Amino acid sequence: MDNSLSATLPAATPAPQPIRRANDPAATAQSFEAVFVGQMVRIMMDTAPSDGPFSGGHGEEMFRGVLAEKMGDAIARRGGFGLAPAVLNQIIALQEGGA
Repeated sequence: MDNSLSATLPAATPAPQPIRRANDPAATAQSFEAVFVGQMVRIMMDTAPSDGPFSGGHGEEMFRGVLAEKMGDAIARRGGFGLAPAVLNQIIALQEGGA
């Protein structure tokens, strides 16, 4: 088997994500926004018709919640709706005792 072609191609790697600690307020705020947006997407998807020629059938119904969650994560990572900065400000205020 000739491996010359595969040896010259770079390996596909995901984009690096910043490493965040579990107690990072910014990560917590972003996670909150991701869950919130995911719930909004799920509700939106529930109201959209799921029949017709492009319907995914039973498989689509089963994984619709996962898709909504992943869409919420992706939207939040890209800046979201601007909810995370407001949540972060409240987290910081609570940590400083100035709620």
